[in-house]
Amino acid sequence: MATLTYRDALNQALREEMQRDSNVFLMGEEVGVYQGAYKVSRGLLEEFGPKRIVDTPIAELGFAGIGVGAAMGGLRPVIEFMTWNFAVLALDQIVNSAAKMLYMSGGQIPMPIVFRGPNGAALQLSSQHSQAWESWVSHIPGLKVVAPATPADAKGLLKSAIRDNNPVIVLEGEMLYNQKGEVPDGEHIVPIGRADIKREGSDVTLVCHSKTLSVALKAADQLAEQDVSAEVLDLRSLRPLDEAAILSVRKTNRAVVVEEGWPHAGIGAQLVDLIQRDAFDDLDAPVQRVTQADVPMPYNKLLERAAKASPEKVVAAARRVLYLD
Repeated sequence: MATLTYRDALNQALREEMQRDSNVFLMGEEVGVYQGAYKVSRGLLEEFGPKRIVDTPIAELGFAGIGVGAAMGGLRPVIEFMTWNFAVLALDQIVNSAAKMLYMSGGQIPMPIVFRGPNGAALQLSSQHSQAWESWVSHIPGLKVVAPATPADAKGLLKSAIRDNNPVIVLEGEMLYNQKGEVPDGEHIVPIGRADIKREGSDVTLVCHSKTLSVALKAADQLAEQDVSAEVLDLRSLRPLDEAAILSVRKTNRAVVVEEGWPHAGIGAQLVDLIQRDAFDDLDAPVQRVTQADVPMPYNKLLERAAKASPEKVVAAARRVLYLD
């Protein structure tokens, strides 16, 4: 095992996959000379050169389209967006080209492309730069979507994404890049579509992903002080979902879904639909959701904090499903 930051785990995944397959290349704004806006691509230009680490103009639609064309031609591009908030400018290429090409070609044209970059709110970046994209991109057939929460999962899921013959969206929590964690030595792959229990429990299941994993784990610690045993399930993959793992709520009979995005048509709504449809008779209480407030993210520090999911909100939701309040 090695202790790595989230950014270094992503860097390691990129380096290993580029060494393994000469068709893999990275393209985006400031990925080369500047070594990445978040330093994920540090050292890669020196090792692989400007033909495989490609700096682009500020033109998301343009370089996303170049990536789609390269994937159609047999290469395996990794497209980095400086933030997923800027990827809205490239949605035509992601949704109308990448997601649909295999289907519209009758299976003749694979689309091995990765779109990755920071997702969700950081600290006081205001509403235009703080959006959580999970429900947007997970809605689209033809896209796979992953949202790793730990350095080990970041490395393993990015490697799986690069090797996949379908377009894969990698949502990297913007506040996670400095987070440290243990990463297995050698080849480390995390399959897309498989959730992970990060903490065992018996009284209530907290379902989370990406940055909300730390929120759920802190809530579980607080609940433990109240003699409540909370299980924490990290989805890791949002499309496809690990439905069998989610239905493990039958173990605790109670569930709280925690997400960074807005409540309306959110990822949590999809999870609640699955749980109530296939585990209804096992539930002892309605499923609760903890989300961002249904407003554009405020700039003010106190308002921003109030709008985000928090351990205290998760504890309150858990107490409601346990009928403790």
